[in-house]
Parts: sequence; structure tokens; C-alpha cells
Amino acid sequence: MRLVIGSDHAGWPLKQTVINHIRKLGHEVIDVGSYDDKPVDFPDIARAVAAKVTSGEAARGIMVCGTGVGASIAANKMKGIRAAVCHDVHSAHQSVEHDDVNVMCIGAQIVGAWLAVDLVSSYLSAEFSTDEDFRRRVEKLRVMDEEG
Repeated sequence: MRLVIGSDHAGWPLKQTVINHIRKLGHEVIDVGSYDDKPVDFPDIARAVAAKVTSGEAARGIMVCGTGVGASIAANKMKGIRAAVCHDVHSAHQSVEHDDVNVMCIGAQIVGAWLAVDLVSSYLSAEFSTDEDFRRRVEKLRVMDEEG
């Protein structure tokens, strides 16, 4: 799977751990920044991550910021994105299985490297359910996204 990852300055220290793990799992990674600890605006990075996902260049995205909250808000502003903050393994896989989440947001100030690795593994191994209830609900989200 080809993935896109982005971080702000608060998430930057954890991002390399996540990239290394993704590659270890055999996936390809597109890194859209940031590339150091100098302050950057997370909405700009979220826009770059979202663009790679919605264009089809990446199957899914991962954002790493301080709490994951700002990244999630910003990514969800982009048409076609369903982003979720995931700080536990259950949410990391269930957000994909039930809600077809395509951008997972992690808070570097909330989770450590060991948990981030588990979150990424759970997120990447999950698949959207074929259950009609979940499909119907995600279709309603798509319509809401279109209508604004």
C-alpha cells in the first residue's frame, strides 16, 4: 500500500519512527513534511496529506501532530477525507472497519513510539466492512460532504 504521512513540528520527532515501521511492514511512504522541528502550520500539512489521498496517489494518510486533534479538524475540512484521532488500538482499526477512515491522526504528545507502532499496524491491517449498515452510514457521510 502507498501511504502519505505528514507532521507539524510537534509531531516531527515521532514521524520517523512511524515511517520506519510502515516501511518495515512493506508499504511505501510519501512524506509531505515537516522535515524538522521548526514551527509550521498543521493545516498546511493536513492539506498536503489530504491531496495525496483524494487524488489516489496514496491509499491512506497519517498525520502526526501534538495531540492529533488539530490535524483531524484540518484534514476533515477537505472534501473526501474522513479523519480520526486514534490513541488506542481499537479505534485505529474500528475507524477503518466501520467508518472507512482514510486519515489517521496521532498525537505525539499523547502516545509514545511503542504505542504509535501498534496504532499504525492496527490501522493498516484494517479493511472497510462489507456490512450494509456501515456502508449505508459512510454513504450518508459522503452525501454530507458533497452538500456541505
